[in-house]
Amino acid sequence: MVEQQMVDGQPGAAVSNAVEIRVAAQPGPLAVMRAVAGDLAIRADFDVDAIADVRLAVDEACATLIALAMPGTWLTCRFRTEHDRLVFTAEVVSEHAAAPRTDTFGWRVLTALADEISSAHDPAGDGTHVVRVELAKSRAEVPG
Repeated sequence: MVEQQMVDGQPGAAVSNAVEIRVAAQPGPLAVMRAVAGDLAIRADFDVDAIADVRLAVDEACATLIALAMPGTWLTCRFRTEHDRLVFTAEVVSEHAAAPRTDTFGWRVLTALADEISSAHDPAGDGTHVVRVELAKSRAEVPG
């Protein structure tokens, strides 16, 4: 499922672009997430290095969550552009009552690629948990 929503703000306000994608929580669809991340970063006028960082960070965040996902569930990813930032949130349903570990090599990669990163987990009410990773990357300032 792919949805795209364009939200126009008041006069003088920034336009927000939000995209949500749900795919099977398996490694195969990660190429789709990388492609969407790269496309949005290009449209937000990120430089080549930042585009590569966004693609790699999205891939690593999704792979981390897929490892925690219950079989047969969905990986839900939301991309949002705001001013000079791209914000990415991904979540899965998991049997694990914990956020992704932050002491792994993958998490170090994420912290190196993103400007901001956080993780969380919330009970889903049926003995499962929604595990989430959110990251943000800002566009580099262009010397003027």
